[in-house]
Amino acid sequence: MSDLPTCTCCQRDLRDYETGRYACTLCEKRIEGHLAQIPDLFERLDDHLHRGAGSSGPAVSGSKTAPIPCRLDVLNLRTAAGPALAPLETWVRDWEQNGFAEVNELGSAADRVGHACRTLRFNLSSAVARHGAIDEFADEIASIHRHLTRITTGETAPRRIAVTCPCQQTLRITLDTRGETCPRCGAEYGHGEVLRLPLADRRAA
Repeated sequence: MSDLPTCTCCQRDLRDYETGRYACTLCEKRIEGHLAQIPDLFERLDDHLHRGAGSSGPAVSGSKTAPIPCRLDVLNLRTAAGPALAPLETWVRDWEQNGFAEVNELGSAADRVGHACRTLRFNLSSAVARHGAIDEFADEIASIHRHLTRITTGETAPRRIAVTCPCQQTLRITLDTRGETCPRCGAEYGHGEVLRLPLADRRAA
């Protein structure tokens, strides 16, 4: 077996030119790609705010029909405390404490998402080499990217998968699950850890 250190994100052996890093260059490029796309995906949420948006043409001024109800999941995503902007700015604050970034909470939610992603991209190479939680960062950025992509492309929600905790408790997760706590033994799993749990057999599931 190779005694080379491994990437904390994908577990691939690091090459000689990647030594001293927490993540390989392939994972760094994947993270950078997600960060580059998130601001545009976030701005496109406005086109999907109403149920049926994009499928029936533009709204007609003066219509006597009841207004189309808003999608609460999209409204929540567009808020400062939602599952897109809040974690992005949490990582900026975390990197700021390590000398990698600077927080800026001015402007609209879209402005702040754009600033956070630009800041995280600018400092990504330093973080990959110096930040021990880069795997958690990669998982969360990928989760945000998938969430936004599903809404803006109309993809269905991910299928739930049954996995088994060592205490034999069945946990039902998705590929987007950020973490899970076992209700039986209290074990806490991060995104990568819970995805590595063994699949439950069909009877348990």
